[in-house]
Amino acid sequence: MTNFMSQWVYTPVVKDHFMNPRNTLREDEQFDADGIGNVGSLACGDQMEVLIKVKDDKIADLRWLTYGCASAIASTSMMSEMAIGLTLEQAYHLTPTAITEALGGLPEHKFHCSVLGDKALRAAIDDYLAKQGRENPFKKHVAKTICECKNVTDVQIEDLVKTKQAKTLEQLQEITEYGTVCGKCKQAVSELFDEYKHIYNV
Repeated sequence: MTNFMSQWVYTPVVKDHFMNPRNTLREDEQFDADGIGNVGSLACGDQMEVLIKVKDDKIADLRWLTYGCASAIASTSMMSEMAIGLTLEQAYHLTPTAITEALGGLPEHKFHCSVLGDKALRAAIDDYLAKQGRENPFKKHVAKTICECKNVTDVQIEDLVKTKQAKTLEQLQEITEYGTVCGKCKQAVSELFDEYKHIYNV
């Protein structure tokens, strides 16, 4: 244990949230969630579930479970503390960068772990709004245009991967027509597509 701690490369805040994670779902706990978000894959090493309770369009409470590394556990723990009390819109805009900064930083190769918490929280909000029969007004505000020629956004790509409408780049191109004009976006779309396939286990 002493040798392990001597090699610890994370900040004290990360260590604290890893050793003492907040708002985890206890095995014997009955948590009547209004929305549930699942991202990741055990096959890839990280899987996460976020459950939220909503009152007056605010995150009233939150629980989570994750199978992953110290960074995934710490970042999700921090995310849970940051999200509770936020409006749905504020929570939807909670970024991996904000979570990482609150932790005092993560090793660069571990930054992707904080993305899972961000995506799982959004997925839980998506699920809540869908169950309420409500449109999601927040997506357009977080969307970034990846293919300017065809106005294809990262949110559009994410939705197509998440709903398994696009399981290959060829299918994605058929639906969105990305890269069919100037072609400058092809590399960025390919990298984003691979990231979303990993997150949503497609």
